[in-house]
Parts: sequence; C-alpha cells; structure tokens
Amino acid sequence: MQLTDIGVLKSIISKYGFTFSKSLGQNFLINPTVCPKMAQNSGADKSTGVIEIGPGVGVLTRELAAVCKKVVCIELDSRLIQILDETLADLDNVKVINADALKTDFAALIEEHFPGDDVVVCANLPYYITTPVIMYLLESQLKISSLTLMLQKEAATRICARPGSRDAGAVSLAVRYWGEPKVLFNVPRGSFMPAPNVDSAVIRIDIHPSPVVTSCSRDSFFKIVKAAFSMRRKTILNCISEHLRIPKATVSQLLEKSGIPSNARAEQLSLKDFESIALHFESAGF
Repeated sequence: MQLTDIGVLKSIISKYGFTFSKSLGQNFLINPTVCPKMAQNSGADKSTGVIEIGPGVGVLTRELAAVCKKVVCIELDSRLIQILDETLADLDNVKVINADALKTDFAALIEEHFPGDDVVVCANLPYYITTPVIMYLLESQLKISSLTLMLQKEAATRICARPGSRDAGAVSLAVRYWGEPKVLFNVPRGSFMPAPNVDSAVIRIDIHPSPVVTSCSRDSFFKIVKAAFSMRRKTILNCISEHLRIPKATVSQLLEKSGIPSNARAEQLSLKDFESIALHFESAGF
C-alpha cells in the first residue's frame, strides 16, 4: 500500500469517511522521499525504540518500523485509529495509542514499551502544538537521545537559531539548554495533502547527555531568559528591570558583574552569557 500515492490516500480516507480537521492541523504527506529521509536521520536502528506523535495514516510509521526495533505511535484523533489498524496491519512491531501527547506520561510509556532500549522521538508535528510538544518532551527529562521533527520552516529557523544571532529568541535558548538542534532539510508545501500555506523543515535535536548549564538553577536561568526576551526592541537592562520589577541601578550593577553591557539586547547574548547573568541574579537573591 503506497500511502503517499494521492489515489491510494483518497481511497482509504474515503472508505472510512475521514475529513481533514483544520483545528488539529492535519496535512498528510504525499512526497514519497520525505519519510524515508526522516527515518534514516532519526538515529533509529534495530536496537532502538521510536515514539511517533501524530502518525496520520502511517506513512512515516511504516518507514520507522522498517529501521527500528519497535514504534509506539500516539494519535489524538480517534477517527484515524481504524485507518491505522488497516494501513499498519502487516507490521508486528508497531503499537498505536489513542491519546493526547501533551497529557501522556512519556516516562511510564518508555518504561512499559522500551525497557532497557535506546529511545528516540520522530514525528511530523501539527504546527499548532510544535513548541508545547518540544518543550514538554525536553523538560520531562526523558530517557531519549534525540528528537527528529518536521515543523513549520519559520519555527524550525527560530528553534535552531544560534544564540547571539538575529533569529534567536527565548525558545532558541530553551532548546539549547537541553540539546543541540540543527536543520536537516526543507520540505516544500506541495509535499502535503491538503497543502498548507507555509513550507516545512525537518530538524533534529540531540539531547545533552549531561547539563551544559551548571552554575545556576534551572528556574533562575529560564526566569532571566524569559525576562530578557520579554520586549525584543529594548535593551536587556530595561527588559529585566521592567519584567522582574528590579530597580535599573541594581540590574545595571549585576549585569556589570556578569560581564554584560547594559545596552546589550537579548538576541546578542550566548547561552553562557545568560548563565552568568542568572548566576549573579540568583546569588543576589533575585
């Protein structure tokens, strides 16, 4: 069953009376080259377990099943479960779970389905849950080594932006706190049915085996990052002072101790710069 063939795809969704849901961001892949590349770049092999979020009709699932030990798919739309039962019927290393990824206990899932195995995540994420899902997976500190994800190209650029670059934002720093992201390849909008209004990109985030920020607490680091990016057009002095309600003179002194100019802007700073700022603010009781 060639699930990227438009005729086959239309036939199977018609058979089950399926209609696309805009609210769930459903766009099925019809470009036959994309999913094999995602599977190959996921880091999965026959000793690896894979968690897939939003399998759709199972196009990526089949490619993953061919290269890994086992795939566990999490699909929110109950209407797709019976379709997946058919499209994946010949595979004995795939498990489909009807659930909301943002409410799933991934630690328990890994313990149940992948005890002792290396685990990666590979998914074509609906655009509307891209950042929440990524941060949920990273902040849960799961026993996973990487995330290989397809998302909106603009979001991919922002997430993978290097701190200190023009495109850097709070999410760029948040992702790099947990791992090392990179863009693997672009996916044009015509690769989907129905075609979205934007292009996509596949990224991979390799999870840090040990923390790269160690001198300050996680809460302090993210508090400073959030404050620093709260008003992009303003200096870090004004952002931190206004967001955290700390007198400018105090903020200026702490920035000086951190080695950061008061007129610097958040997007100009590195991960280590933010760590230094967070350390000094934490030490001062903020």
